[in-house]
Amino acid sequence: VARELTTNAFWAVIFASIAIVLYLAFRFAIGGFVAGLKFGTCAVIALIHDTCFVLGLFAILGKWFGWEVDSLFVTAVLTVIGFSVHDTIVVYDRIRENLRHRLRGESFEQLCNRSILQTLSRSINTSFTVVITLVCLIALGGPQLRHFYVALLVGVVIGTYSSIFNATPLVIVWEKLAAGAKTPRRRVGEEKV
Repeated sequence: VARELTTNAFWAVIFASIAIVLYLAFRFAIGGFVAGLKFGTCAVIALIHDTCFVLGLFAILGKWFGWEVDSLFVTAVLTVIGFSVHDTIVVYDRIRENLRHRLRGESFEQLCNRSILQTLSRSINTSFTVVITLVCLIALGGPQLRHFYVALLVGVVIGTYSSIFNATPLVIVWEKLAAGAKTPRRRVGEEKV
């Protein structure tokens, strides 16, 4: 890949990530802007996971089968980022709605689990439809775009997985760490009253 294309793609991902963090921080700022930052940051961490997975797979395929990274691959990775963040926002939006109508005695972790279960079939059905199309394109399409289709297929599958099993658990961990930092710690030897 040309150095200029690589540099431009890198900066595009950086600027898009910053825009995603800011957008989600404003959009999900139920407890304030700083509280909304956890959603944006966790979504970007999940996106980095998705991108690294696709890059790593293509590094392995390049080593074994001589697959080369070209401008179509960069396009596929940027498309995967868009698809993945969309899927993550769907889950986060459900969490936000459920926070407004929280069940009595429900912990944040239980609320997130309920939100995932409410959006699970939608996420899987949407991704499955795209996967069917991409599998048909890989099988029946021309060889010139096969690497592009494979990158999209892998990215869509890992992006769906990441939205459910990475992005939301990261928000839960962040929430637990923030709650743990707020509660005062007892000194050694101090008893509960």
